[in-house]
Amino acid sequence: MIVTRSFAAVALVSLLKFVSAADRSTVAEQAALTDPVEQCKPYNYPSVVSQIANFPKVWATATIPTTDTAARAKFDAIFSSIPKIAPKGNISATLLTYDRVNDPDCWWTAGGCTEAKTPGVPSDISLVPEPQTLGYGFDDGPNCSHNAFYDYMSSQNQKATMFFIGSNVLGWPLQAKRAFEDGHEICVHGWSHKAMTGFTNEEAWAELYYSESFSTSALNVITNGIEYSPIKVVTGATPTCFRPPLGDIDDRIRYIAHSLGLKTMLWKYDTYDTIPGKSGVVEVAAVERNYAEFIQLAKGGAFAREGAILLAHETNNMTMEQAIKWYPQLKEAFKHIVPVYVALNETKPYVEKNVTAPNFQQYVSARSNSSKDEKTNDASSILSSLSTYTTITYMVLYWVSSVF
Repeated sequence: MIVTRSFAAVALVSLLKFVSAADRSTVAEQAALTDPVEQCKPYNYPSVVSQIANFPKVWATATIPTTDTAARAKFDAIFSSIPKIAPKGNISATLLTYDRVNDPDCWWTAGGCTEAKTPGVPSDISLVPEPQTLGYGFDDGPNCSHNAFYDYMSSQNQKATMFFIGSNVLGWPLQAKRAFEDGHEICVHGWSHKAMTGFTNEEAWAELYYSESFSTSALNVITNGIEYSPIKVVTGATPTCFRPPLGDIDDRIRYIAHSLGLKTMLWKYDTYDTIPGKSGVVEVAAVERNYAEFIQLAKGGAFAREGAILLAHETNNMTMEQAIKWYPQLKEAFKHIVPVYVALNETKPYVEKNVTAPNFQQYVSARSNSSKDEKTNDASSILSSLSTYTTITYMVLYWVSSVF
């Protein structure tokens, strides 16, 4: 979910420290920090600092710069084939008049449609075929203070699919790189984390292109003319998967994502860990009920024939705390917990074919063999290290982009 304005004051304080922030050049340096406040202090990462001016403005809707002729040519090449579906504009207003009964656009926000209706447009992935299996993943990262959360997953030898926001990757590159080096799958979650169907064709394309396939002119210095994305610059790999922010997608956005080589991954089950309740804030008790109900479904045999994908988030301390708290029970309820691409038996999760992943059987076999020596961490000790987390992820980069 998009951060509220209450975080701005914290971010502004951090901005004053940016220039004097200690540079961190390795994942090990960042991962060694245990204080969440220290983890979230901005730092200079040379590959990003030298090129940030060439990216779209962080947290603003992405567009194609007039100087990026390569991107313009690529977009123009597919423009005429984009389905003739009008941008939804104001999502709330459009929902009032949209034909939900027939749902001609297969608009997920209107009725949960995941089976594309436009010829040639791929449908969404919203479940996994392997029985008694959870496709495990988290949206909205990388979170600046996620060390305790990632340490816990490492202690459990657990990998997941991480849906990263392009603007967040530029802000916290070492956190993003850690996710990749820890063996998690990395997918695109848009540039600015806004509802995709509200964008024009060009904006939607740019939101994905500048997260997944950045132009040669912008990253010439780093890549010697090879097309790299922000995620590629940081991790060394280019994602082939995408999850629309808020789940908001229709056949127009599906086509645009497909044209960029991205498979769309949604979900059928939701922890609602970032959705405010009647009180106006996210209610922890409600999130815990959602986890508990999902676990009961699993224990009751709901996934005996095919597995599930559960929506959860890396957004803040509460969402990460809940992920840690409920992981042992998820592990009891499901026979296997694996990254989504593993559950799909997809062994080439990135554009670079030299980066491979195990298939489902290889992954579960390796997990089984390693479980005998697996270190067991008390979740409560991990949770305590998250308790002082302060959110500064979202606002800080507005200032950074203006400096560079």
